[in-house]
Amino acid sequence: MKTEENNLMEKIVSLCKRRGFIFPGSEIYGGLAGTYDWGHFGVALKNNIKQNWWKKFVDNRRDMYGVDAAILMRQEVWQASGHVAGFADPMSECINCGHRFRTDQISLDIHGHAKTCPDCDGKLKSPQQFNMMFQTKVGASDDSSAISYLRPETAQGMFVNFKNTVDAFHPKLPFGMAQIGKAFRNEITPRDFIFRVREFEQMEIEYFVRSEDWEKYFEYWKGEMLDWMEEIGIDMGKVHELEIPKEDRAHYSSRTVDFEFEYPFGQKELFGLAYRTDFDLKNHKLDYIDEEKSGKIIPHVIEPTFGVDRAVLAILLSSYAEDEKDGEIRSYLKFKPSMAPVICAVSPLLKNKPELVEYANEKVFAPLKAEFGRVMWDDNGNIGKRYRRQDEIGTPFCIVVDFDTLTDNTVTVRDRDTGEQERIKVESLKKYIQDKI
Repeated sequence: MKTEENNLMEKIVSLCKRRGFIFPGSEIYGGLAGTYDWGHFGVALKNNIKQNWWKKFVDNRRDMYGVDAAILMRQEVWQASGHVAGFADPMSECINCGHRFRTDQISLDIHGHAKTCPDCDGKLKSPQQFNMMFQTKVGASDDSSAISYLRPETAQGMFVNFKNTVDAFHPKLPFGMAQIGKAFRNEITPRDFIFRVREFEQMEIEYFVRSEDWEKYFEYWKGEMLDWMEEIGIDMGKVHELEIPKEDRAHYSSRTVDFEFEYPFGQKELFGLAYRTDFDLKNHKLDYIDEEKSGKIIPHVIEPTFGVDRAVLAILLSSYAEDEKDGEIRSYLKFKPSMAPVICAVSPLLKNKPELVEYANEKVFAPLKAEFGRVMWDDNGNIGKRYRRQDEIGTPFCIVVDFDTLTDNTVTVRDRDTGEQERIKVESLKKYIQDKI
C-alpha cells in the first residue's frame, strides 16, 4: 500500500511537470527547496479555483468586502499580532550531520523527545523554537527600525484595514473581509511536493460577529467550507474534520477545526476554520460602534482559511484516474469543467490539409475561443496522441474537424471520461458545451 501511495505522488509530480502545470523552482540552478514555479495550465487551474472562491464568498454575498493588502508591513503589526514572539515550530538539529528537522515530524520516544536523526541515526540536540517568519529590511537604513517581514499569513492585512473598511462602507455586523494573496513561511523541512512550501497563496476570510454569536457563525462557516470543497471537485470521501486540542492550536485561536485530506503521504490539513475571538482587534486597539448596542464593542472573528496550493493538490489527487484504452493504460484528470484549465480542444484531423485547418480555425476554434476563453488549438501528432495529451491536461471535450465536416457541418466531440464520441452540428457547439459545463 505504501508503495502504491508513493507511486501515485510520483505520477502526479511527473504529470504536472510533463504537461506544464508545476515545475521545481530555480531548476536550472539545482532547485530551491520549498519553492515551485507554476506553468501555463497550473496558473489556469489556480485562477479557476480563486475565481470560483471569490465569486462564492465575495461577489455572491452582500456582507463581504475585498482587500488586497501589502505583503510588507511595519514590524509593529507582527509584534502586536504575537507572531514575532510566538510564530515558531520546535526544531531539532543532528549533532553528527547538522541536518535540522521539525521536532513534531520525527519519531519520539516515550518521554516525547526525538529519538535519532532520520538521515544518519545520529544524536539530536534538545529542541529549540524556530521562528518561521522571513525577516527583511525596508529602505537604506540598517538599524532595527528598518526591520520588516514577509507576511506569514494574509489575515493581518485585513485586521489593519478594519477601520478603513468600516469608515468607507459602514457595514453592519456580521460582515467579513476577504483576501487572496501570497504568504511566506521559512519551513524547517518543506516536503511532499506543494503541500508544505515556503511561498504559498492563501484565500482567507475574517468574519466579524458579536461575541455571543460566534458559535452560530462557526457552524455556518463550517458548512460553507464543506459545500465549496465539493463544488470544486475535491473527493469528499477523503475529507475529515479534526477538532484541534488547545495545546496544538495557534496562539490566537480559542477553537480550531481542521479539514484534513487523505493524501498519499498521510491524512493532513487541507483547510482550517478558527475562532480568533477578539485577539487581533484588541491587540491592534481597534473597535466598532455597534448601533444596536449603542456603544463601542470589539467584534469577535471567525476565520475560514483556504490554501490555494493545497486546494490544487487535493483536486489533482481527487481527479487523477487510470483506465485501459486501446490496450494501453491511460492516465487522465477528471476535473469538473468549471475547474479544468482547458474546456475543450479543437483539432483538424490532418494538419497538412489546408481546407480542414481553415475550417477548424475559423468556424470552430475562433467562435468557441471568443465564447469560453479556455479553448486550446491542438494539431500536434496524430489524433490518438492528441487525445492522450488532452486527457492528461484534464480537457473535458476534444472536437475534431474531419472531411465529413466540410460537407455536413458536423464535428466529432469526444468525452474525456468515457472516450465516447458523437457528431454535433457546428452551429450547436456553443450550446452543447454550455449545457455540459
